[in-house]
Amino acid sequence: MQEDIFKKLQDNYKKGVFKVPTTFYFSIDDIKKTLTLDAESCTIEDGMTVADADCVCKTSAAMFSKIWNDGYRPGLMDFMSGAIKSNAPQLLPQLLSAFSR
Repeated sequence: MQEDIFKKLQDNYKKGVFKVPTTFYFSIDDIKKTLTLDAESCTIEDGMTVADADCVCKTSAAMFSKIWNDGYRPGLMDFMSGAIKSNAPQLLPQLLSAFSR
């Protein structure tokens, strides 16, 4: 299911949300993806393809699906409990906005 979400991202990207190139690395159970977003495009690559992503996000497939498909918005406790781990959680709402989520 998560692979299907990543396959559709480029088609659903809203240009202009990210003004400067921004990289995200996702580790969702066994799925590892690097997204690079800029003013004009969204690039998706398998694995970790950058040394230092601007935002690293690790979570379960169930939590990712809940956020992406069900509109759930994580709160502080999701991060405090370790259900979601991120070095830059402040970038995640902008990411969702870039895909009309």
